[in-house]
Amino acid sequence: MKRAAITSRLMGLLLLAAGYPSAGFAQDTLQPYQLVRSLQLIQDRIAAGDHAAMPMQAKLLQMTDARLRAADADDFKDPRNFRALLVYGMSGGNPSTVEAAVSRANPVDAQDLSIAKGIINYLVGRPAGAIEVLKPIDPMTLPSDLGAFLALVKGSLMATDDPAAALTLLDEAKLLSPGTLVEEAALRRSVGIAVAQGDAVRFALTSTQYVERYLYSPYASQFADSFVSGVIALHMSISQDKLADITSMMDPEREKVIYLRIARRAAIDGLSELSAFASARAEQGRDGNTNQGDPRAQLYSSLSTVTSGTIEDVRTKLGKIDRSRLSDGDRALLDAAQAIAGEVVAPPASLPAANAAPATVAPRSETEVTATQAADEAGLPPVEGAVSEQPAVAPSGGTAAAAPSAPTPPADSATVLPASAPANTAGPDTTDPTDAAMMKTRRQLDLIDQMLGAAPK
Repeated sequence: MKRAAITSRLMGLLLLAAGYPSAGFAQDTLQPYQLVRSLQLIQDRIAAGDHAAMPMQAKLLQMTDARLRAADADDFKDPRNFRALLVYGMSGGNPSTVEAAVSRANPVDAQDLSIAKGIINYLVGRPAGAIEVLKPIDPMTLPSDLGAFLALVKGSLMATDDPAAALTLLDEAKLLSPGTLVEEAALRRSVGIAVAQGDAVRFALTSTQYVERYLYSPYASQFADSFVSGVIALHMSISQDKLADITSMMDPEREKVIYLRIARRAAIDGLSELSAFASARAEQGRDGNTNQGDPRAQLYSSLSTVTSGTIEDVRTKLGKIDRSRLSDGDRALLDAAQAIAGEVVAPPASLPAANAAPATVAPRSETEVTATQAADEAGLPPVEGAVSEQPAVAPSGGTAAAAPSAPTPPADSATVLPASAPANTAGPDTTDPTDAAMMKTRRQLDLIDQMLGAAPK
């Protein structure tokens, strides 16, 4: 009750200050630590799914920045204000404001100065310098508000070079700040690191925790990217039952989109069983609301059987798909699948000359790859609309501190023959027209994989 009353009073002052004609009113009324604490409360509401609080976050960052720029050495004699300055920096604050305020505060404590230097290095894009300064500092020995943010930053910085230590630090961040944006970011980053480490148990546990607590965070689309990549990379270690348990906690629309994305990736990577499972779940829907009319699910479920003995059924199914409801990338995929299905049932062509040069395929330009990726992303929207994140609290995939993405598994060699394979290697007798047609089909499948290499993750 006491905390709620204090929060209510602070928010009332902030609202009054935001509408007051004099900008100095807020600065004279609230101490830096009060502004920063209010900022954290707003960010925690956002992490829980209150997107309407995002404009208030922007206003609070602006007000806090102005207050810290005006703060003098006397303000920072209160240790709460100096800790607030550091937390502000790790909450997406302005690096120049932090650096200028630290110089005015002139901290006597060596550890406080080291943390400040490390945060500044982190904010301005010097990760090596940040790691060197921050590595000896144990977040668990600091006040919880500061320690949680420091554990998150250190865990992010060490994700590539020492993933095991990074996961430990992210666990500490969750322990020190449960139910907050810090925990949301720590869980999200842990998912990506678990995928890179091949740790299916941690991947499943962390994904479950994220879906339970932060599915409606504005940053959940980044979790969805890592989750889909993880399901593909760890498909041999994660059962379909476990996958269904995790997705069952999502709302029906998010569950459908997740399964569509998994089905597409699995079909392209030659994971027929996973693609069939995900496509079926996408079509199945929930609460009696099926998605059987979704052309994407129909297409992806057909891809894994395009060269099977049921080819006529597949051709019929492909022919019924509504092309107008597909993205450009998926229309290209449909065209390729129909062409290959036609090749399988077509009468064998006459054999080429023995010394004929192998056909070459012109590589797609970077512009074409980008266009296909954009079209695919438009056809398979993320679970959430991605929101640009600040460097510390909510990392974007492009920051130096972001966890490495999981590599895409290679295509199933039993299904796809590499396009670069020499024509005269040991294998099926190519004088048999049927075998020749099948080898040609497999090469075409491999070219489809190359064409769709930039598919959304």
